[in-house]
Amino acid sequence: MPSATFDPEVLMRRALRLARRGLGRVEPNPMVGCVLVKDGRIVGEGWHRRFGGPHAEVYALRQAGQAAEGATAYVTLEPCSYHGKTPPCADALIRAGVREVVASTTDPNPRVNGAGLRRLRRAGVKATTGLLEREGRELIAPFRKRITTGRPYVIGKWAQSLDGRLAAADGTSKWISGEAARREAHALRARVDAILVGVGTVLKDDPMLTARGGRVRRRAARVVLDSQLRTPTTSRLIRSVAEGPVILMTTTDAARSARAAALRRRGVEVVGVARSGRRPGVRSVLRELGRREMTNVLVEGGACVLAAMLSAHDLDEAWVYVHPMLIGGRGAPQVGAELNLPTLRSAMRAANVTVRRVGPDVCFRLRFGEA
Repeated sequence: MPSATFDPEVLMRRALRLARRGLGRVEPNPMVGCVLVKDGRIVGEGWHRRFGGPHAEVYALRQAGQAAEGATAYVTLEPCSYHGKTPPCADALIRAGVREVVASTTDPNPRVNGAGLRRLRRAGVKATTGLLEREGRELIAPFRKRITTGRPYVIGKWAQSLDGRLAAADGTSKWISGEAARREAHALRARVDAILVGVGTVLKDDPMLTARGGRVRRRAARVVLDSQLRTPTTSRLIRSVAEGPVILMTTTDAARSARAAALRRRGVEVVGVARSGRRPGVRSVLRELGRREMTNVLVEGGACVLAAMLSAHDLDEAWVYVHPMLIGGRGAPQVGAELNLPTLRSAMRAANVTVRRVGPDVCFRLRFGEA
């Protein structure tokens, strides 16, 4: 390999790429990658591959064998310092004789949060953090949100016309986006813990909310915000409950009703949460999903639900597919129309934006807040 390959930033970027291979497989743990370097040569590398399995450092150390002694470890996250489902990685690095550990960012888990670095330093291992820290923090943003707030990382996804319509005035919306964008949407579904919609979407579209056409990394729970339990027992969601969990989030009163009991007999989970007005409160719903250790939640609609997430500042990321068409119509649904933003000063702005061409569509990936 050319010498430039062993620039510290290049090595950390390699570790970050390795870490992303665990997307959709390691949650509720964070994605982590590790590269071991000695005498100008990569002697071992690894990534956390599945929840409950060995961590990235363990795979890298196994590959390196005795060559790990005196090596430098480039790891995307501070090595853990406590015994969970696996032993502490900090101890494994110490036993292997690693000379130096370079971490991108510290672990936000209160059980670690600097303790892994301190353990390494007490053992005589040079331990630093901060290399490509922004990228490292972005990598673990879903884990950090859940571990620090108790709520999952929320991704909103919708397709709209150039004039911002999610559907025509008569309610028709198939298909605003092109085939390539729809394939991406299914790939996104395939790696999240839950797919969430409002009952209006269920009544209008009768969706399955399953991932199709690719490799499914996680079987997402299908979550419906349904204050009056209007989800039909004949809907495809209810009839397919054996294919994946269906959770109806409703008010505490509705959760005690005869209708709730009938739905439970069909295998549906009915959960009552605190209300916001007459509807299940968005924040209460997310706390319940976080309690279940869900890390990534995909919100697919409708406009009211997406706007509620935005208004509560709980939409962390949005994938917006814009198709080159004009729909028009005063009654056509729009996410922006549901937001109370009367002035330009009150407008919501994304902290980070990436733009891609996806077939005939343009995908705006918006991140709100800091990584």
